Amino acid sequence: MASSQPSLDYSVAQKVIHWLMATAIILDLFIAQKFGDVMERWDRVESRVDHATIGTVVLVLLVLRLILRWKNGAPAYPADMPPWQQSLAHLAHWALYLLIGILVASGIASAMYADSVINPFGIAYGDGTGAQDTFLFIRGIHEFATNAIIALIVVHVVAALYHLIVVRDTITQRMLTFWRRAKTPAT
Repeated sequence: MASSQPSLDYSVAQKVIHWLMATAIILDLFIAQKFGDVMERWDRVESRVDHATIGTVVLVLLVLRLILRWKNGAPAYPADMPPWQQSLAHLAHWALYLLIGILVASGIASAMYADSVINPFGIAYGDGTGAQDTFLFIRGIHEFATNAIIALIVVHVVAALYHLIVVRDTITQRMLTFWRRAKTPAT
């Protein structure tokens, strides 16, 4: 059952999943940067398996994160936080969830139409026969979602630093202390 009242803090599990997802997504973005370079076919296939493996982990973490968000909710914003900032923060978080979903779905779909089989965790994505036009179309969606998520990550980090350094409220601090929950209301 979804929480009807905002909590004081994210659960420890929500915080751990946040940081695991952040780490996995950033690592996967670095792996994906290799694809723009000239690569041997074996290296490209191996890198695509690494990329798809991390993408699959991100998918599992996203599902867990959404379940926990539904079950536990999210902490209330500080009372003195302007409503426009609250609205933007809410929109940005749901946009991140949506883009991560699009990124993973388009990644799996592009792997299904690739000219080689990708097997993260022994799960075969596609049969390797490839459909170049479909692959390129889906890959375009994947690249758009990648660029959009990079932009949102930058905005997310800048906002977190703004709240930590300029505003000095608990918005960022509560996510930095991921090993425990806050015992006092957010200020």
